[in-house]
Amino acid sequence: MERLSLLYASALFSLAQEQDAFDEYLEQAVHINDCLQTQECYRILAHPHISAAEKHDFFKKAFEGQIRDDLLGFLFLTADKNRETFLVPALAALIEMIKRHNRIVTAKVLSATPFSDAQAGELRAILSEKLSKTVELSLKIDPSVIGGPYIFVDGYYIDWTVKKRIRDLTIRMKEGCSA
Repeated sequence: MERLSLLYASALFSLAQEQDAFDEYLEQAVHINDCLQTQECYRILAHPHISAAEKHDFFKKAFEGQIRDDLLGFLFLTADKNRETFLVPALAALIEMIKRHNRIVTAKVLSATPFSDAQAGELRAILSEKLSKTVELSLKIDPSVIGGPYIFVDGYYIDWTVKKRIRDLTIRMKEGCSA
C-alpha cells in the first residue's frame, strides 16, 4: 500500500514541479486530506456498493471549483481503480514531499501548559533561525511534564521539561550515594 501511495504522490509532485505550483498543490492537498479524513467521507469512499460514478459525483460536489483539475482527476482515478484507500496516504506523502521541497518542518512541542500566541511566535522564530527553515508548530499539552517544553523537530530533540530534570537529578543522587 505504501509503495502505491508514494507512486501517486510522486506523480502529483512532478505535476506541481512542472507547473511551478507547489504552494497551490500544498494548500489544496491539505484541504482534500482534511476533508477525506472525516468519518462520513470514509464511509462513502470505503463502501463497496457505492459505484465509481457516485464517488465521482461526491468528489465533484465536495471539491469542484475549489481544487485543480488534475487533483480532481486524481480523485476520480482512485475511484475508477477502486483504490480510494490510497487517497489519504498518498496525499499525506505529497504534503510531506512539498514541505520538504519548500524547507518547511513541523516542530512537535509538548508542554504542561498552553503557549500564548506570543510565546509560540517567539519559539517559531527561534527554531526557524536556528534551522534555516520555515517552522510550523504542533503544540500539545501534557501536565505530566510538570513544566518546560519538549521539542522534536527535524531529527533533533530538546528536553527542558521539569520531569526530565527531576529524573536526571534522581540518577545523579543515586550515583552519588553508591560512590
